[in-house]
Amino acid sequence: MSAKKTYVLVGSGGRAEFFYSAICTHYKETSQLLAFCDINQTRMDYANKRLVEKYDYPAVSTYKSDEFDKMIAEKKPDAVIVTSVDRTHHTYIIRAMELGCDVITEKPMTVDEEKCQEILDTVERTGKNVRVTFNYRYAPHHTKARELIEDGVIGKVTSVHFEWLLNTKHGADYFRRWHRDKRNSGGLLVHKSTHHFDLVNFWIGSQPETVFAFGDLLFYGRENAENRGETKFYERATGNKNAENDPFALHLDSNPHLKAMYLDAEHEDGYRRDQSVFGDGINIEDTMGVLVRYKNNAILTYSLNAYLPWEGYRIAFNGTKGRLEMTIVEQSYVNSGGDKALEGALKGKTMRVFPMFDAPYDVEVEEGVGGHGGGDPVLLNDIFGTPVDDRFHRAADHVDGARSILTGIAANRAIRTGLPVKIDDLVKFHK
Repeated sequence: MSAKKTYVLVGSGGRAEFFYSAICTHYKETSQLLAFCDINQTRMDYANKRLVEKYDYPAVSTYKSDEFDKMIAEKKPDAVIVTSVDRTHHTYIIRAMELGCDVITEKPMTVDEEKCQEILDTVERTGKNVRVTFNYRYAPHHTKARELIEDGVIGKVTSVHFEWLLNTKHGADYFRRWHRDKRNSGGLLVHKSTHHFDLVNFWIGSQPETVFAFGDLLFYGRENAENRGETKFYERATGNKNAENDPFALHLDSNPHLKAMYLDAEHEDGYRRDQSVFGDGINIEDTMGVLVRYKNNAILTYSLNAYLPWEGYRIAFNGTKGRLEMTIVEQSYVNSGGDKALEGALKGKTMRVFPMFDAPYDVEVEEGVGGHGGGDPVLLNDIFGTPVDDRFHRAADHVDGARSILTGIAANRAIRTGLPVKIDDLVKFHK
């Protein structure tokens, strides 16, 4: 039997458990976790407690963020898993490659074009591999859409209309935590829409060329709440009387997991996970519209709203032989607030083909099990298990990661300037 592949994990917050739980359970015969690295020792200690008590796995070494090089030197991992705050992804991705490690990074790969270029240059310089974990590619209904388009069922795709809805539970969560500062996350057009723009690239087999966008903060934030007549405000929900009856409030002391991971760790770094979504200091948009032309001349119209009554999306592909429509309703969630398998889990789906000169028909798709429409378990097997031959090439590398975020990065620039943005003006890809 071949030796286990070894990993260290940077960033022990909400997303980290998705990876370490897989290593500790289904893939413990092929994979080994060696260490955590984080700015916060309390949070790493809690992750170790989870390893021991929930997963019956031995506690691993811990290193503070300024000891990253020391960790790599002492543990000599095969790969570094990056699940830190988005704005720090590039730091660990680049340094890991320079120290001889491959990288598995949570999306988005990074948050702006300069950091993206640094990653592309480092891959070229070091020859190491960067894997971006686009779990949505692996959901059965998303793979089926790729198959139908690739097989020419609706002919050549000429336009796509894509409407994504984040509801008042999941959507609001981005406005409570570090994502609310665009310097940390790139805003939702980078942090969240990277999934969606990657799916379009994946589905139609093309690359974005020109991007234009509008976006604004029209629901969350104190000024919007004041304009609607709200008079009770607070900075954080936990322990605040003004938050007691607020449906948007997150009370960390009412959830033992969130309390241990965030409230009990505050004294180290001051991070507050339960900020008011109607507070000051929010500089990301909650209402966005994007127009994209692709290199194959297809046109995407895309909208994202973060305060809607249900969670999911509607998409329509128009082609030279017909139209494909999908409506997906997802389970809403608060990050790390419950069972990981419920994150983006399916509640309902329809897929329908409208041939140009024939009767429309429904497309049956196998039911995916697990988070993100059933994509999470398939992705994890692809990373830590035994990958199978994949006609659809769902595994995403640094180039896929770059092309997905560059649509959002270009959209952010268009919002700032009021001008269309050429993707080729943002970064240079290596041949």
